[in-house]
Amino acid sequence: MIKTLLIANRGEIACRIMRTAQRMGIRCVAVYSEADAEALHVRMADDAVLIGTAPAAESYLRADRIIAAAVQCRADAIHPGYGFLSENAAFAETCNENGIIFVGPSAESIRAMGLKDRAKALMEEAGVPVTPGYHGENQDPELLKDAAGAIGYPVLIKAVAGGGGKGMRKVEHERDFLAGLESCKREASKSFGDDRVLIEKFITNPRHIEVQVFGDSRGRVVHMYERDCSLQRRHQKVIEEAPAPGMTPAVRTAMCSAAINAARAVDYVGAGTVEFIVDGSGALREDGFFFMEMNTRLQVEHPVTEMVTGLDLVELQLHVAAGGSVPEQDMIGLHGHAIEARLYAEDPVNGFLPSIGVLHRLDLPEDDVEARVETGVEEGGEVSLHYDPMIAKLIAHGETRQDAASRLAVMLDELVVWPVKTNAGFLRRAVLHPDFLAERLNTGFIETHLDTLVPPAISLVDAGFAVLGALDLTPLLADLSDPFDVADGWRMNAAPQIRHRFDVDGAQIDVALEIEGDCLTVLAGGERQALDGLEVEALDEGYLFQAEADGETVIARFEPLDQGCLVSSRGCTSLFALSHPDAAVDALEAGDTIKAPMPGKVLAVNVAAGDSVERGQALVVLEAMKMEHALAAPRDGTIAEMRVEAGAQVAEGDILVLLQELDAKTD
Repeated sequence: MIKTLLIANRGEIACRIMRTAQRMGIRCVAVYSEADAEALHVRMADDAVLIGTAPAAESYLRADRIIAAAVQCRADAIHPGYGFLSENAAFAETCNENGIIFVGPSAESIRAMGLKDRAKALMEEAGVPVTPGYHGENQDPELLKDAAGAIGYPVLIKAVAGGGGKGMRKVEHERDFLAGLESCKREASKSFGDDRVLIEKFITNPRHIEVQVFGDSRGRVVHMYERDCSLQRRHQKVIEEAPAPGMTPAVRTAMCSAAINAARAVDYVGAGTVEFIVDGSGALREDGFFFMEMNTRLQVEHPVTEMVTGLDLVELQLHVAAGGSVPEQDMIGLHGHAIEARLYAEDPVNGFLPSIGVLHRLDLPEDDVEARVETGVEEGGEVSLHYDPMIAKLIAHGETRQDAASRLAVMLDELVVWPVKTNAGFLRRAVLHPDFLAERLNTGFIETHLDTLVPPAISLVDAGFAVLGALDLTPLLADLSDPFDVADGWRMNAAPQIRHRFDVDGAQIDVALEIEGDCLTVLAGGERQALDGLEVEALDEGYLFQAEADGETVIARFEPLDQGCLVSSRGCTSLFALSHPDAAVDALEAGDTIKAPMPGKVLAVNVAAGDSVERGQALVVLEAMKMEHALAAPRDGTIAEMRVEAGAQVAEGDILVLLQELDAKTD
């Protein structure tokens, strides 16, 4: 019986585990870093222990401090969540040595599946299909290059100890192999302390389908069906769903049986996920899937499985950890469809650069039976550069896949997040994309459709609402029709126009709203956008607008601020600030500087003063929020000055590189 549970994690997963554990009557203990002293998971807990400074290496990865906290609080068990120490075999052993239950598999199971090369060999012995490739010990770069050539390009270089999309590079041509290998090894060494890699054949038109398995101490293993995680960016999952589109009973039986065999091969106990790469070039086939890896922990995307099975996987984890049994396979049903979207603090318009800072506005959809939100932050909280930039997970359920996608789009519509940038508009476009709805999926979906998935930097529709909200709308709300009753710029013998100049993310925009009858037209930057069927609702602060635009019904929230107004629609929230005279000068000068878009560490400097560079050429590589970011030249030019060197720590806004015209001379 578990009476006190320590959660060795933070953020949304710590909060999610606590909700179930506290419902079960279990006392919950949080651990936290100095940066998380006011975090939601700390305030939710029954007790909390400070374990170190902000960097994860000095807090959430300090197994000794976490064990000490568990002993101090007399915890019966530790739940590692995902990430951090969740797949650390030594940590699981230390828990057992201290008489503390580790809520997860045995250290032996973690080790068996922890190294991809050994895991694949083990799977071959168990009769689980594996991807063709090189899984040997020899790590000589030339040997690896020869192996890649023998396998045939394209290939995938993968860290032996990798996970979470890190330490993974796709290489299309032999000439790019050594550079890809070096980058992969560097990231693997930093992320996992092990730079060894394996080489696999890259499956053309691949899909990523995984099976949720669960084992108990009596040797029983069951599955909770499959999830499709094909929508990825840089090998990291973005949108997940259950069940997998196009799955047939025969393929499901084959795949789930292979997953159970994989779990049994390592005497697996607890929640785990067996991941397969699937040939998506046609209909799913019983011989068209291959083992990739097994994640020996709870997955980020586990809520979609919960939504379609009705099970609480955390409750089952705690039940099994305390000696309980998994349910009978025939008792696990599959109902409807669920889709999850990961809401990240990042800016799709600017290459998905991380966005950090205080969440001055954070309005998330409300939970109900068919819509679920998992988060670890609140309005007024902060997105820190030290940890994963996920703000929340939004999960929608429906009787059909179309129902779930529509519901998820509505949830994304309702979001308001500011001033931190998010990928919500990008996610909304993805779940409503015709190819997504038609089940034409593969892991290259986002890359293929990127131009149509990234929202515009400035939405003409939102700009129109910004102008409209600045008016006195009292007559419109009173349904008055006399044009002289509305302060709308009405002019005799001409369509009335209202003009405003705004600053949006440093760019100046002149917006005109033309009113003719009940038709409104937005004009900006030489483009026109009609807004038809306008409806206005007064809110306590601002307005709720609804209009037909771009072939769909757009609902937008307008909120006045001292510096301008916020407009939120279709997943995007923008500040339309009152324009300042110096904005145009600042924008012109920005073309000569490359600034740090966020705090981080300079990993590499690829150019020197005097070098000629081309637009798009990578100049500096910056590491922030566990990811590498190449900062590129905004135009052709000559490097006038380098202000950083490799290894330097930089703050957001620091000038790293100065450019000058190609024919200019340095002083």
